Amino acid sequence: MAGQAARLLVRFGRRYAAAVRLATLVPICAIALFRAPPEHLAATVSVAGAAAAWTCCYVWWLSSGRGALPVALDVVVLLGLSASVFWTDAIEDRNTGWLRLLITFACVTCQWHTSPMVGGAAAVAAGGGAAGVLAAAGAAEVDASLLSGQLWAVPAAGLSRAAWVLVRHAADRADRITAEAARVRGESMVAAAVRAEEREFANSLHDTAATTLLMVGTGQVRSDAGWLAPQARRDLDRLRSDSGRTARHTDLVDLLCADLDATQLAVEFDAPARLVLPFDSARAIADAAREALTNVRRHAGTARATVRLSGNARALRLDIADRGKGFSLADVPETRRGLRESVRGRMDRVGGTATITSAPGEGTLVRLEWRAGDE
Repeated sequence: MAGQAARLLVRFGRRYAAAVRLATLVPICAIALFRAPPEHLAATVSVAGAAAAWTCCYVWWLSSGRGALPVALDVVVLLGLSASVFWTDAIEDRNTGWLRLLITFACVTCQWHTSPMVGGAAAVAAGGGAAGVLAAAGAAEVDASLLSGQLWAVPAAGLSRAAWVLVRHAADRADRITAEAARVRGESMVAAAVRAEEREFANSLHDTAATTLLMVGTGQVRSDAGWLAPQARRDLDRLRSDSGRTARHTDLVDLLCADLDATQLAVEFDAPARLVLPFDSARAIADAAREALTNVRRHAGTARATVRLSGNARALRLDIADRGKGFSLADVPETRRGLRESVRGRMDRVGGTATITSAPGEGTLVRLEWRAGDE
């Protein structure tokens, strides 16, 4: 199946052939009338009129039709016009130049909208047939150049076909390049989606089961703590839900409340009763907030935090603050993914921002901001 460039080229070939046939019609007919002697003017006018009428019909077909039958009919009409030399005395008057031009342009432009076989047969039939008509009318006896000039329509058509083949090959090559670029782009998008999914799963694993196990392993939490088993179940449920199908929209307040229950912190929560967002945005904001609260529990040295949500479905701000021991942002190692991926990375991917303000002894403020349309 032809590509976009090849289809556009075929359409251009038909339109350009029609334009050339129509543009050359007026000067060709003018040559026929200006070179005709008075006694043959009426006959020449009738032949030129027939040529003009047929050319207009053929141009209309080029603009709207398909098939090879009109091409064959074009050859028949051109040969009929060539036969007019018998009753217009065009050979004696040396007035065959306009017929040569008419047939030559027809043979040349035919190569732009036909197959090589059809175009070649039409050129040979029209050019060679017209030369045969002139030979039968005695053109060789009057002036051999009249005959040889008509025969040039065939090699001119051959050159036209060669040029068209080169252009068609260029169009096919452009289509192949475009198809290859589309394939590579598709593979790149699939790979990016896979990487994004893997990255989000790694973030979820870091924020849930890995964090819980790390706190147990480092002794921050006793292995027999009463909340540990329910927390592990919530972690596993969260990991399973990440691979399932989700709704298009969800309530951010519900997601935040569900995560607050698992923080093991005393949280002062201030938020609207309901704030519905696109699911991906709401999930990313809630996950970033949960990671910020997890960091409070693990590093801030305090069991209290404040969460304030303000705004609406078009723009919102979520602040997670604590009065803990704080830290220096410059001292956070590059290998730590909590703030970099689980907070900033998540907000970046949904078009939001995460700003962390902290200093030793002054607590920490994590501000998450998001606007609709920034995704």
